[in-house]
Amino acid sequence: MAARSPAADWRDALPPLRGRLTSDAPLAPYTWFRVGGPADLLFRPADEADLIAFLTALPPEVPVTVIGAGSNLLVRDGGIPGAVIRLGPGFAAITRTESGFEVGAGALDLTVSRHAEAESLGGLEFLSGIPGTIGGAVRMNAGAFGREIKDVIGSVRVLDRAGQVHRLEAAALGLSYRRSSLPEDMIVLSAALAASPDRPEAVALRMDQIRIAREEAQPQRSRTGGSTFANPPGESAWKLIDGAGCRGLTRGGARVSEKHCNFLINLGEATAAEIEDLGEEVRRRVFETSGIDLHWEIRRIGVRA
Repeated sequence: MAARSPAADWRDALPPLRGRLTSDAPLAPYTWFRVGGPADLLFRPADEADLIAFLTALPPEVPVTVIGAGSNLLVRDGGIPGAVIRLGPGFAAITRTESGFEVGAGALDLTVSRHAEAESLGGLEFLSGIPGTIGGAVRMNAGAFGREIKDVIGSVRVLDRAGQVHRLEAAALGLSYRRSSLPEDMIVLSAALAASPDRPEAVALRMDQIRIAREEAQPQRSRTGGSTFANPPGESAWKLIDGAGCRGLTRGGARVSEKHCNFLINLGEATAAEIEDLGEEVRRRVFETSGIDLHWEIRRIGVRA
């Protein structure tokens, strides 16, 4: 008789849920790199009440990991122990407020910018240049084209591991370049974003300019995870990588993009280990040639096989 997995025991402890619950769930299809091992347990909650019911019933020793669109994420080949939560349509509401919008953590950044355009509101166009969801954007203070989340966020609603909802003001988030001080076990539920009246055609023009700039400079139709490394102070990561001779460098099925060398690409059959090892080789060569230590912007989670 096959041994019961820990996930089976955790699942038995849960109440009836309306979302989708899957044991030993492949995660590669949920990431832009299309690599990585499974989650012991994957839960896609129907809404906040469903998520709270899940968290409060889950044994406290079970680790919890939250993922969104998987655009800035590398799941290692050994998978993710514990429970993985993926926020979907039940967390994607966009509600108009006096100062802008209350936006669900599962809403796509591009969708938010388009919604603002339709409402004749400006200031959120930069979101159209960020692949991913608002929840991920808040957690890493995502930015593009001269603006970042800290420029527009007023407050955020979060859920703690005990199932309690809190609203935190922007000052409490510790937002700095590509990071926040939010504890790992805090789940972003929604964020209050500020926007200002503007002509829809002017907003549309700025969004179009961002789209064209991305298409010209970045590999748009590749299995990639977006910008791999954060820009060091006063430097551009891609210039340092190019200067270290890493453009086009390969490791197994992974390659440094020749179009934009701060992007790593899965050529089709790469493993997560090959992608991560390639990134570490890039870091080594950059440090060797410039003395600058590049820091990963892509979130790497899970265990190596």
